[in-house]
Amino acid sequence: MEDNLSLLYQDVILEHNRAPLFYEKRPDAQCVIEAYNPLCGDKFKLYIDIDGENIAAATFHGYGCAVSKASTSVLMRNIQGRALKQLPSLMDGFLKMVENGTEDQPADPEMATFLMAHRFPSRKKCAALSWQALKDWMTDR
Repeated sequence: MEDNLSLLYQDVILEHNRAPLFYEKRPDAQCVIEAYNPLCGDKFKLYIDIDGENIAAATFHGYGCAVSKASTSVLMRNIQGRALKQLPSLMDGFLKMVENGTEDQPADPEMATFLMAHRFPSRKKCAALSWQALKDWMTDR
C-alpha cells in the first residue's frame, strides 16, 4: 500500500505541475493575494473574485516547485464557487493534515495526496504555502 500511495503522490503532483488548473493571471481580480516562501523562492499570486458570500472565480499564477504548484492548483479547484464561510474549515483541515499527517482523509482524493508531505519536512511549507496565504487573507479580511 505504501508504494501505491507514493505512486499516487507522484502522479498527482506531476500532473498538476505539468497542467495546473486555473493557472491564469488576472491582475484586475477583486483580491490579489501573495504567497511567497523566501527560503526556497516559491512565489504565487492568487486572484480571487467574490460574489456576495461566495468565491466567484479563483485563479493563480507564478512559479515554484512541483509540490507548491500542484498544491495551489488543487486549492484553486477546491474553492471554486464555495461559500466564504466554508473556507476556514477546508484550509484548516488541509493544513493540519500536511503538518501533522492526520489520518482524517479529506473527501477530495487529490487533497489527501498531500498527506504524504508530512513525511518530508522540507516539503510541508511547499504544500501549505498558498493554503496558508489564503487562510491569512481570510483572517485579516
